[in-house]
Amino acid sequence: MRLFFTLLFTIFALNSTNSQTKVLIFCETDGFVHDSIEAGIQALQQLGRQDNFQTVVSRDSRFFLENDLDQYDLIIFLNTTGDILNPEEQMQFQNYMDNGGNFFGIHSAADTEYDWKWYGDLVGAYFDGHPEVQQAEIIVEMPDHVTVEHLPRNWERTDEWYNYKNINKGLNVLLSLNEDSYEGGKNGNFHPIAWYQNYIAGGKAVYTGLGHTIESYSESNFLEHLSRCISFAVSG
Repeated sequence: MRLFFTLLFTIFALNSTNSQTKVLIFCETDGFVHDSIEAGIQALQQLGRQDNFQTVVSRDSRFFLENDLDQYDLIIFLNTTGDILNPEEQMQFQNYMDNGGNFFGIHSAADTEYDWKWYGDLVGAYFDGHPEVQQAEIIVEMPDHVTVEHLPRNWERTDEWYNYKNINKGLNVLLSLNEDSYEGGKNGNFHPIAWYQNYIAGGKAVYTGLGHTIESYSESNFLEHLSRCISFAVSG
């Protein structure tokens, strides 16, 4: 009888492990390197322990060729910069999304792969400069959406506020910036700062422009935003 229950527990444990959400945190850079990357990794790993998902970290795009990406429920581009994927790696990532994968870009994920139109469409917009780090007012555009429903409708915080170009039409805008609340905004009355899209193969592409500063990754509202974006991205 003891052997029976031991085997039953082992099978249950294996099934639980196999069914646990797996998230790849990818943070390679070619150019500017954010000081907050390590803080971001630690914060996402802590969210994994809190929210019961597995995390794997890669700083090298060869990972995309050397591993089966389909085992991951979500790939996070954490403050990536520059041209970091070669054509074979690009193909593997696009195949991952075409097979029902999910993407979550944080901050300078929009400062990545400028010459790859498919990626630009996936992330939703490209970085187009920024003013100095300062306080600004964020407007919650979809207050009933799970990724932002915990936030005050008008949220004041300090970060590095990106301007964007090549903004996709039809973005589901979660958060936008009030350009009257800070200096250096160039997008005018339509300045999205977090959004999502439904990918054609059935997955999701989520992006938040927040997350430049080290302090962001110990800020409760921002961490909850990250947690909710991850849950939303993998919710199917």
